[in-house]
Formats: sequence, structure tokens, C-alpha cells
Amino acid sequence: MPAASTPLPADRFLNRELSWLDFNARVLELAEDDTLPLLERVKFLSIFASNLDEFFMVRIAGLKRRQSTGLTVRSPDGLTIREQLTRVTERTQSLVHRHASVFDKDVMPRLEEQGIRIVHWSDLDDVDAMRLREYFRDQVFPVLTPLAVDPAHPFPYISGLSLNLAVSVRDPDTGAPRFARVKVPNNVPRFIPVTTATAQGKEAEAVFLPLEDLIAAHLTSLFPGLDVLDHHLFRVTRNADLEVEEDRDEDLLQALERELARRRFGPAVRLEVTETMDPQILDVLVHELEISPADVVSVPGLLDLGSLMALYDLDRPELKDEPFVPATHPRLSEGETPKSVFATLREGDVLVHHPYDSFATSVQRFIEQAAADPNVLAIKQTLYRTSGDSPIVSALIEAAQAGKQVVVLVEIKARFDEEANISWARSLERAGCHVVYGLVGLKTHCKTALVVRMENGVIRRYCHIGTGNYNPKTARIYEDLGILTADPRVGADLTDLFNTLTGYSRQTTYRSLMVAPHGIRTGLVEKIRREARHVAEGKPAGIRIKINSLVDEQIIDALYEASLAGVPVELVIRGICALRPGVPGLSENIRVRSIVGRFLEHSRVVNFANAGQPEWWLGSADLMHRNLDRRVEVLLRVNDQAAARQLQRIFDAALAPDVRSWQLAGDASWTRTGERDSQAELLAMRGENAG
Repeated sequence: MPAASTPLPADRFLNRELSWLDFNARVLELAEDDTLPLLERVKFLSIFASNLDEFFMVRIAGLKRRQSTGLTVRSPDGLTIREQLTRVTERTQSLVHRHASVFDKDVMPRLEEQGIRIVHWSDLDDVDAMRLREYFRDQVFPVLTPLAVDPAHPFPYISGLSLNLAVSVRDPDTGAPRFARVKVPNNVPRFIPVTTATAQGKEAEAVFLPLEDLIAAHLTSLFPGLDVLDHHLFRVTRNADLEVEEDRDEDLLQALERELARRRFGPAVRLEVTETMDPQILDVLVHELEISPADVVSVPGLLDLGSLMALYDLDRPELKDEPFVPATHPRLSEGETPKSVFATLREGDVLVHHPYDSFATSVQRFIEQAAADPNVLAIKQTLYRTSGDSPIVSALIEAAQAGKQVVVLVEIKARFDEEANISWARSLERAGCHVVYGLVGLKTHCKTALVVRMENGVIRRYCHIGTGNYNPKTARIYEDLGILTADPRVGADLTDLFNTLTGYSRQTTYRSLMVAPHGIRTGLVEKIRREARHVAEGKPAGIRIKINSLVDEQIIDALYEASLAGVPVELVIRGICALRPGVPGLSENIRVRSIVGRFLEHSRVVNFANAGQPEWWLGSADLMHRNLDRRVEVLLRVNDQAAARQLQRIFDAALAPDVRSWQLAGDASWTRTGERDSQAELLAMRGENAG
């Protein structure tokens, strides 16, 4: 291990914003992959666009906010805010053009071969045009509001992520030009079915007209008596990152509701326009939206390809991945003699791996059985994000109504789920649950549930700790892990943790947990350094980590030092990685790969060789400042040997040399390698087990 006085090189970090764009480029590569089913490629085109929207609403908005306040702090890789924005702008424009090109020149022609077409108004025959005129008159026209811009009508507010038509009109009497804006309504389908005709022996044709084309074709009905000269489509992205000033004397719920109202009016951070946009109209938009010309993104073809998910929803199973049904974990399958989850957990822990293992027959059943069991006295649970019709919330409400003590920590600051979580909080409160919002200044991101049960006069505690949200819908598309356990040490730890979250306890040390903001960074750094000591002593050493993002400089430096000491480090990182692997004299022993596929790799697991006594940890924390300093996060030590062996198999599969993945080089480039689809193999294995 290098001496403490030996400095690590100044250029050892990669830029987090550019690294995130590299991740979204990997999503785009899947859209470009012609070996994937066609509608799966459409799905990845949509995901790429939605990801980019959120990146601008949060990350770029944050950079711009810091720039506007005059902050001069450089990023860890040495870039100023201005330099970061310049590089991000260049990279984004390149990716946007590539994204549009994939759709226009490759995916759309292939869709047309399959009878799925997007047409323009001029392509319609008279019959279809007449029918759509009636549709416009009955369904669209009543919800449109043309807004003039003149001395009596100030430039209208443009809502974030809305599609808009900038319209040029002229008064035929005076010849005076006018400018108007028409919002494309978001409560009408973006792609309007034109016709569905089935030729003999062929699939039904699905032909769609973009809603903006239909509106553009009827602008004269919106501006009667005026000459419509021209129209151009544009889209605005606004800062949507909330800044809630938490005060112990103020109701956090009310403060957040006030900030949600403000979010709608956040400053514009991006203006998307079509390549044919009139320069004069563009000047008006740039001026009125108070943005820089550098914030204008010129898009060839359709704007807002995130809406392509509507095409993915078509009933064309032959153009999609094979459907799958999550299997019930073998330990939880009831067989001929139904057995409660509690009886199963008394025999040993259960490690569930979603979506391969069913969420409904594992975690959801655990909460539902607890709610219905007369011997259960209390249920305590954290909720970060859940579904619109959450069976978990329903079970908690039923438990409270049955007289059980139910404590729910609802994280109402969960980004973009704030309104839904406020609604859940109020529903739970009305049912008699004790609802708390966590600790001032911290988000509660951990995924934990504690069930207290009376058994033969003795209290017993059952627990779940996971890497993903209590959301049955995302549990079918997010890859996550969770432990169900009756281990008394874990039960005691969760009891202490909930006392900290709901009361005034300041406990920071636990038996089987590492808990942020006090314990995860220091705990991991110490264990990383321990591996370096083991190498020096000639003992088995190694570090394997699977996470979404690696940004924290202290942990990265500890990994560099471990590599210099000779510790092999293998990292599976789906998204952002600020570490440079494979750099001579710094990180020769570190390898980084990213797996991006059908399911969103979302689990966080850490493994230490630990001198031949392997140590496994799983939980909710990514290795980022916000997770380690500004959130309550939990990592659980996995003590059950069967669960540890299962984690070993998962890691071995992800790190096999021929698995389809992207490898990161020290110069920040990513290279796609391997052909084996590890997710497909896991699905096949679960299918065999289910059979």
C-alpha cells in the first residue's frame, strides 16, 4: 500500500456528467442493436429520450443554478461549471442526432415493413382525412387554447416537457405579422390511429398520425380570418429539482407542497426545436424563455421520442422479448402443504432476486400475511416509491384497521414521486397508521420492513431488507435483491433503526448493518484497507462490487490504494463511474464493466474475500455523496451461507468473460464485449426451477 505521503495523480477522476451520458449512450446502443426484437429497440429509444429529459431537469439544472450563483468550485476531474456545460452540450447534440438517425433511418423503415407506420397529414387519403377531421373537431379542438403574443398578450408560460406549435399568422387587412403559441395537449394520445386494415395472411396494419400534424393541418380553424403563414414545433425542459428548506418548526408536508407548485415554473434549461425551425421564431423563443443559444438542441425528425412507448404497447408479441412469469422462490412455494412465510424464515433466510423471483409471492406476501396474522402485533416499514395501486399500502391499511400498530416512514422527498407519496401518506394516516417523514435534512432511502410477532408468549421479529422499492410493477423490470430473515440480530438492528427514524435516538452503530450517513463510507473504506493488509500478509484478498453509480472520491481513492497494494478489484457499474480502471501505476488491478439489458440492473452488493472468509453486504446505497452523506441508507451483512452462495453465483455470472457487457478503459471509453446474455440465462434457470 502506498505511503500516506505519496499523492495520487490529480487526473484520477472521470467527470460524472459525461459518464452519465456514456451510460445513456449504452442504452442507445441497445436501440441500435438489430439482433434485438424490433419493439424492444423502440422501447430503448423511448428510454433514452426519457433519461435525457431527467438529466436536463436535474443534473444540468443543478449546474446552471450553481453557475448563476457565481460558484467557482471545479468538479473533482478539474473542470469548471462552464467547461462541463460546454462538453455536455456537445456530447448531447451528438447523441440526439444519433438517436434521431437510428429511428428515422433504421427503426422506422423496419416498423413499416411490419405494418407499423407513422404518417403525415399529406399522406392520408380522403376517407381517413375526413374521419380525422371529425376526430379533431370532437376530441382535440375543444381542448386547444391558441395564445397570441402582442402588446396586449404577453408571451405565455410554456410548461416543462410540453410540445408546442409556434405559429406565424398575418392580418390580411393590415398585412401585419403576428406570433401565437398552441400547446399540443398531453391528455390526448400523441399518436392517433389512422386505420387498421388486415390483408389476407398478414398482420393488421397500424398507421398513426402525430397529434401535432393533426393540429397543424387545422390551424386555420384556430385562427379564422387570419392567414396562417408557418408553424414550427418546439419543446422546453425546465429545472425540476426541488429545494426544500427544512425547518424543525415547519410542517415538511406543507413545505414540499409549496415547492411542488413552484417546480412548474422553474427556469428553462433546454429548448428543443426541429431542424427546420425559422431563425426569426427561434430568436423570439430564445429571448422570451431567457436561455442561451447554447441551450438550443436541434432535432432532426420527430420531437419527444419518449412518446414512442405508445408503439411498444402495441399487441405485437412477435416483435418483443418472450414474455415471462416470475417464479416463486423454491423456499416459498407452498407445495401440497401451505406454509406461512414466518415458518419458512424460522428455518433460515431467503434471498430473493427480482424479477426472476416473484415479488408478489415473496415480499408482498410477507407484508400481506403479516397484516392478516392475528399474532402479529406491529409492522414497521419504509416507503420510498411504490405503485399507483400498491398492494403493500393496502395491506398496511388493513393491518392498521385490524388494530395492529403500523408505523410507515414515507419519504415524501422522493424525486418525481412527491405528489404520489403525499397522497399515500394521507391515506395511511386516515387508516390509523403512524406516518413519519424521516429525519430533518436527510432522505430515507433504505428499503426495510420489520414485523413483530407473538409466538408462544415470546416476541419474535421478522425482517426484509432490499435494494429496490416496494413497488410490484417495477419489481418486474428492475433487477433487485432482498433478504427475508428471522435473524434476531437483524431484528434488533431494525428495531434500533426505526427508533432512530421515528424518535430522537442518535444510535450510529449496529450489529449486522452499516447505516449512512454515519457508517457506510467509513465501514467500506476500512474493509477495503483490510483487503490491502491481507495481500501484504499473503492471505486471500479481493473486492467485488455491483452498484448503479461510483462517484465518492474517498471510496475511489481507497480502491486505487488497494489496487496499488495488489488487491484484485472487479466492479459491475450500470451507470456513472468516476474511477479510471487499468491505468498503469494507479489501477492496473481494477476492472470495470457495465451490464445494460432487458431489466434495469439495480441491486447493490459488496463482496470482500476477507482472508478466505468471504463477507457479503447488500442494500440500497450507491457510492455517491448524496447516498453516503445526505440519506439514510442501509447495507446488511449477509450471514446465511445459502444466501451467500447464491450471491456468489450471481457475481460469477455477471463477471464471466463472455457475458455481454461494456468494458471501461482508463481513457473513459466504453467497449462492448461478449455475447452471452446473463439476464436471459437467469430467466431460463428460474423457468427450469419453476417447472
